[in-house]
Amino acid sequence: MRKPNLATSLRRKARGNSMHAYDALPHEVRRWLAYACLPWSPQSVARLWRRALREENGCKHRATARLDAAERRLLERDALKVWGKSYLAKSCLNPLLRRE
Repeated sequence: MRKPNLATSLRRKARGNSMHAYDALPHEVRRWLAYACLPWSPQSVARLWRRALREENGCKHRATARLDAAERRLLERDALKVWGKSYLAKSCLNPLLRRE
């Protein structure tokens, strides 16, 4: 039985040792991943983090904001399909409400 918080129409695929990949992530990314609304793989979030850091000239704050924006885009695209029109994901769609 699937857990409700893992429901998504986004594609999923098995990847190597996720715990090892998670442990290899920088502290900021592990913290972000712990509060993420979607079931990100450590490999995909690491790839996104490296790209965001490169494009934001090493600014971790702006790179984290890019992770939030990427997740928000995926949630907005997927919410109607998975949860229906009545779903309001304020806590997931607004990073200021979920990260303290």
